Amino acid sequence: MEILWVTIILSFFLALIFIPKWIKKTKQAGLLWEDMNKFEKPKNIAFSGGIIVIFAFLLGALSYIAIRTFVIKSTEINLEIFALLSSILILTLIGLTDDLLGWKNKGLSIRFRLFLALFASIPLVVINAGTQEVVIPFLGTINFGLFYTLIIIPIGIVGATTTYNFLAGFNGLEASQGIIILTFLSFVAYQTNSAWLAIVGICMVAALLAFYLFNKYPALIFPGDILTYSIGGLIAIMAILGNFERIAVFIFIPYILETILKLRGKLEKQSFGKPNSDGSLDLPYKKFYSLTHISIFILKKFRKKANEKEVVYLINLFQIIIILLALIIFKGRILG
Repeated sequence: MEILWVTIILSFFLALIFIPKWIKKTKQAGLLWEDMNKFEKPKNIAFSGGIIVIFAFLLGALSYIAIRTFVIKSTEINLEIFALLSSILILTLIGLTDDLLGWKNKGLSIRFRLFLALFASIPLVVINAGTQEVVIPFLGTINFGLFYTLIIIPIGIVGATTTYNFLAGFNGLEASQGIIILTFLSFVAYQTNSAWLAIVGICMVAALLAFYLFNKYPALIFPGDILTYSIGGLIAIMAILGNFERIAVFIFIPYILETILKLRGKLEKQSFGKPNSDGSLDLPYKKFYSLTHISIFILKKFRKKANEKEVVYLINLFQIIIILLALIIFKGRILG
């Protein structure tokens, strides 16, 4: 129904209207962060803009529930939507806490973050979300029973939340990656008879599009962990509720690679480049500890110089290639 577009439009315009207000308010309050990929490292970037994105997303999703309840006269999937929103709210609180403590002060410890992220899986666990039968390559369909609900769902949410947060730190990177991945997963949801999940996913995409206008190079606002945790969590939740876990894991390949690189650096190395006075970036370490470092290396090989925008574009191109491969590999599941 055309009226459902209201939910998506609402998410976009709420974010578009309130992000400038948040930027102004953070400057007045002195809640500003350094832009680490700039030579001067200016401390003038608005703090935790992800809170506005989540606000816009939640109101868009709630308007969708209202339309289904009062116009379409259906409450069939409201339980799943409220479980999804509850999980996102929990991740939002965790991310905001981490942002307030500050990454330079190390924020929450990794173990404590993982522990708290487990709580975000509880709304899905208590409604017994998803399908306990999972198709495993070469093994066929396996019914995991309660193991799926009690173990796989929490691991999926904790894993996606944590790893999505690893590949970050460049103007527009987290937001653009969220737009690309969630758009594709919403398409998959629609094609696999979960239209409601597609609309909820596109509500987040719409809010991210508005946010990207202010977060792209040169950024006026940063997303913060509040947004990276929520995007990572939403990716996992959509995969669980839509029963396309294999597809989600496949398109998460860049983040799996990023996790391997971060573990190589014992989770102590940053993704930032080493900024020069001319706006270009050099490698900050002798070895690669992030896909951003590999991107800088490739760009310097072929273009002599690497800058922040090009690094983001190259990583996004890699993600799009992975998605195109997913369309080929899982064509029968997506289009069949």
